Amino acid sequence: MTSSLASVFRRITIRGLIRWEFVMIFHTEDGLGTIFVHFSCTTKAVLSLTPGSVAAKTGERTKAIGDGGGSQTAVIFRGEILSWRFNASDFLERSRNGRIVFAGDSIGRNQWESLLCMLAQAVSNKSTIYEVNGSPITKHKGFLSMRFQEYNLTVEYYRAPFLVNIGRPPPNSSKQVLSAVKVDQLHWYSRHWVGADVLIFNDGHWWNEGKTTSVYGSSSLSFMSKNIYNSGCYFEEDRKVNMTMDVMEAFRRSLQTWKSWALGNLDPQRSHIFFRSYSPVHYRQVPNGTWNEGGNCDMNVGPETNYENLEADPPNNLIIYDAVKQMDYGNWKVQFLNITYLTEIRKDGHPSKYREPGTPPLAPQDCSHWCLPGIPDTWNELLYAHLLSKGFRTK
Repeated sequence: MTSSLASVFRRITIRGLIRWEFVMIFHTEDGLGTIFVHFSCTTKAVLSLTPGSVAAKTGERTKAIGDGGGSQTAVIFRGEILSWRFNASDFLERSRNGRIVFAGDSIGRNQWESLLCMLAQAVSNKSTIYEVNGSPITKHKGFLSMRFQEYNLTVEYYRAPFLVNIGRPPPNSSKQVLSAVKVDQLHWYSRHWVGADVLIFNDGHWWNEGKTTSVYGSSSLSFMSKNIYNSGCYFEEDRKVNMTMDVMEAFRRSLQTWKSWALGNLDPQRSHIFFRSYSPVHYRQVPNGTWNEGGNCDMNVGPETNYENLEADPPNNLIIYDAVKQMDYGNWKVQFLNITYLTEIRKDGHPSKYREPGTPPLAPQDCSHWCLPGIPDTWNELLYAHLLSKGFRTK
């Protein structure tokens, strides 16, 4: 027995090619997991498929992938995932003696925490799951590495909100330049990412126009954290500050830096690389619709049902997609993990005013991060399914 959580049918155009996309999410009432059905095809191709069936117009059959224990884990058609059931034990076994790395902003940490909880369900002795450096699992600015001892697996998170470095500007910079985002220098944490079996990157929230232009214009970054930013932060490239560089152009250049690093430092035979798309925020209530001007989302008690209210794809996604597409050759296993549209529906999934203990009563509502269990679980189900479709297993 299943119950539908959400469904979407839409026409989309990607670089002039019209595609039809149908998405439906089911939750199994037996509590065993979630089934996510996704059909995407051109107008001339198959418009309707049922997992395990024969495609009506082409005669091609879907492909089933098992979990090694006699159970069907996923159904694949033309390389696209039609349905699957998340299997934590299978994921852990496939990742044995390996490393899974998350790198990005706090939304990336949200996804990392989700995967830890999902995988932990398959471990009977929870004391065998621990942080390798003894660090507490609290918010901080460094990195965390959780070891699943029974599988000799680490699931790691590195806080790098821009993926590139930010720091002091070059000597002889203008006095108004107090710090700089160095778009041609990948974050120094990147040395720890080498050798990972699965890497999940995310970026974009700290490059968002609504946050980066609100104080002094599109050439710089707004006040976002009193410990890091102020109105004197600009973009730097080739050891020179560019005080007129547009935010999205800086973002594009930073992802070219990320791409060059990946091609030069990761092993295409070993590493499965994912770059997750932008996670929507829902600061849309009156009086204002921004995180720092009274925006709120606590009145949202259910998913969006009027799809005309969904916002357009953010420009960040096209920049990410282009960078990933440039790596799609040879033996590289790289994937644009597009979660934006399905996540946009879940305006009800944020902590809103129900934040962590100790949060001041008048603190802004949180309509960008996600409650757990919640939406990031679906992102990880997608991650798992893509890995299945590529035959992932650590060597």
